[in-house]
Amino acid sequence: MIALCLLLTACGGAGESAAETAREQYQDMAGCTMEATVSCEQAGLEWEAVLRCEYTPDGESAVEVLAPETIAGVKAVFSDTDGSLEFEGEVLNAGRLSTQQLSPAACLPQLMDALRDGWLLEENEEEWNDVPCLRLCLDQTGAEDGKIVSTLWLRQDDGTPLRGEIAVEGEIILTADFTDFSFYDTLEPS
Repeated sequence: MIALCLLLTACGGAGESAAETAREQYQDMAGCTMEATVSCEQAGLEWEAVLRCEYTPDGESAVEVLAPETIAGVKAVFSDTDGSLEFEGEVLNAGRLSTQQLSPAACLPQLMDALRDGWLLEENEEEWNDVPCLRLCLDQTGAEDGKIVSTLWLRQDDGTPLRGEIAVEGEIILTADFTDFSFYDTLEPS
């Protein structure tokens, strides 16, 4: 009987979930480049821009506005502790960014951070615009105990993001529709 119990417990931990498998490439990556249309709606006002992001885990991430033309070229640089804005060579300190006060420019790095380090709340298979995806909901509680939930739809064929949403205290405040994504080289597992 004891041998049967030991055999059964050994079987339970053998396989990884689809979420664990999908997240491994993000946890092991050296970085990535992505473009997305990021939208923000607050207090009845809508804002939308096309952003390009060079994301480096545990380092600086650079975000550049590609459209609309009126703000194209504005760049934001984010690190673990602060952010700055740059336009035509001028750099302005954006101050320390609280995780509850998310800027639309921080949307793409925040989604990557969630994929790497967020607490998995849900995983399921779902289609987004007729594309088979793995949908992951990830919690990253903020420094002031604010609840931030990032939801990502990763393509089932290659695990790259198709759509992302960030909700603060249950309200979706930022969405990202990815148009391009590529990994830098991936670190070898140790």
